[in-house]
Amino acid sequence: MAAAALLLAAFAITGWAHAAEAKDSAAVEGVDATVAAESTPAGGSPGAEEGRELFEVHCATCHGFDGEGTAGQAPPLTHAGEAASDFYLRTGRMPLGQVGDEPLRGEPRFDDAEIEALNRYVGSFGEGPGIPEVDPDKGSVSEGMRLFTDSCAGCHGIGAKGGVAIGGYAPPLGEATATEIGEAIRVGPYIMPRFSEATITPAQVNSIAAYVRLTQEPEDAGGFGIGHIGPVPEGLVAWLAALAAILLVARLIGERLGGSRADDEAEEPR
Repeated sequence: MAAAALLLAAFAITGWAHAAEAKDSAAVEGVDATVAAESTPAGGSPGAEEGRELFEVHCATCHGFDGEGTAGQAPPLTHAGEAASDFYLRTGRMPLGQVGDEPLRGEPRFDDAEIEALNRYVGSFGEGPGIPEVDPDKGSVSEGMRLFTDSCAGCHGIGAKGGVAIGGYAPPLGEATATEIGEAIRVGPYIMPRFSEATITPAQVNSIAAYVRLTQEPEDAGGFGIGHIGPVPEGLVAWLAALAAILLVARLIGERLGGSRADDEAEEPR
């Protein structure tokens, strides 16, 4: 009887231990599930998984799987925000063809749904600028021209036709949308400086977008636009055209006077 009592006690202790272990395991699994849910990119929003898969296939090689960046290849995206992702993807500047090349405008490699998924995933890496809402109709063209002249024309040209900058190429803005203009101002792509809302307010961004829109569809009230390449080159073309006209008039006058003199000499008696 004593042996049976000891055996039953052993079974009871073993069962209690297994029950406690199972309870602890369930608690740990619950904590792990909570942590996993909290660490899910973009808060588990729709499309987050698709964005993660696209990022791992097309972006992680250079930017790292967690957007931490790779030394000598690509910068970190921990605070890039959705604005940077949207700008680079919609303008076809990313993915980059060759590491070290300047990202230039091209055809987007992803459709709208894929870009939106990537935007959410990149935005989940940390705090960064969101996609701005830009409305050129609410801006002032005159104010936009002043702001553009002060902060942008040094590289992009007063006519927004692009130019050469130190260390890179400032692209023309003929295809830039209002949203892309706002994103570039906040992100500062490549060698372009970024401007905070304290430096350039959202209302001023609207004005800059209004002016850039005018450069895209200018009103050539004075005649031919000659490519809208700026006042100095256009003035040079005007001088060349004027010089050619003067030479043509001089030639016509010379031929006319030469012909008259020949006729007079033919009429003189010998």
